[in-house]
Amino acid sequence: MDEFASIRHWTSGRQSDSWQRERGVRLGIGDDAALVDPAAPIAGVASPYEYIMAMDTMVETVHFNEVTMSCEDIGYKALASNVSDIAAMGGVPLQALVSVSVPRQVGPEQMRRLYDGLYACAEQYGVAVIGGDTTSSPQHLVVAVTVTGAVEAGKALRRSGAKPGDAVVLTGPVGKSAAGLHFLLAQHKRGADRLAGESAAQLVRAHRRPSPSVRAGRLLLARGTCHSLNDVSDGLASEAWEIAEASGLAVSLFERQLPRSGSMAAYAGAAGIDPLEWMLYGGEDYVLLGTIKYGDAAATQAAFHAEGLPFYIIGETSAGEPAVELIRATDRGELRQPLAKRGYNHFEQ
Repeated sequence: MDEFASIRHWTSGRQSDSWQRERGVRLGIGDDAALVDPAAPIAGVASPYEYIMAMDTMVETVHFNEVTMSCEDIGYKALASNVSDIAAMGGVPLQALVSVSVPRQVGPEQMRRLYDGLYACAEQYGVAVIGGDTTSSPQHLVVAVTVTGAVEAGKALRRSGAKPGDAVVLTGPVGKSAAGLHFLLAQHKRGADRLAGESAAQLVRAHRRPSPSVRAGRLLLARGTCHSLNDVSDGLASEAWEIAEASGLAVSLFERQLPRSGSMAAYAGAAGIDPLEWMLYGGEDYVLLGTIKYGDAAATQAAFHAEGLPFYIIGETSAGEPAVELIRATDRGELRQPLAKRGYNHFEQ
């Protein structure tokens, strides 16, 4: 099967022309390049708007292997990680370009399954897949996705907008993806052939099929009191440091207020691991971390809960040199523990 036959096999019949036109696409897959109408009306986004662009790459042996993900999971997560970047700006995802570098040992049906997962994510979040590139790879599978989105002009939420006295907020629990990855690797090492109960299955789903927080980002943007926002891709501590450094202030997180998944905590106990390690430094949870005007934090939490969405107030900001600390309650009172500026780092030796 040549390159063009492969592309047709992976993508044909997935999204109708009319469905793509509703997302601003004038010409999709099949020509030298795609055409997008920059002035097309976008449902839920008021004009004038700005385009957001994000790109992520997933590499076999770095982000996944045959133990941790199926072909469908790879495709789903490759798109979901980009959708999360759009959500972190308060935007709505629109279109995607997908490039794959395929080694000889990965056959056409495996790639078809990868695209099954990618299109499942695209359908869930309303993303039109409009093109990309296909090449061979000497050894490992590589999937690179670029996603465009839109946000009201001048309204995008950034890391650099936090103000002293803000409440630090989180739109979901953290640590579940890292726990799921640990379980998968441990399961493989033990030679087990099935998941150990629904709790473990929840953690595995969190790692393989993350849920980008698009609705949460839009709600925070609409309130007008959210000053900064970031998605938790590299770990809670790392993302807090990014906000602290971009905004030029200190971030304090209260340990007792961090949302702790019951399934994650139970598995951490069984594995002999401090769950805080996964919560602070695990990453790939794709919930949103941000800061909001302190006086509106409780009302925002109530608004989220009214829509059935999680929302946690986990800390506060203060003037000072960029820093991140964890405030822990002890028998002797509060212990302020500086948090290292670490998370997943591709270039760490």
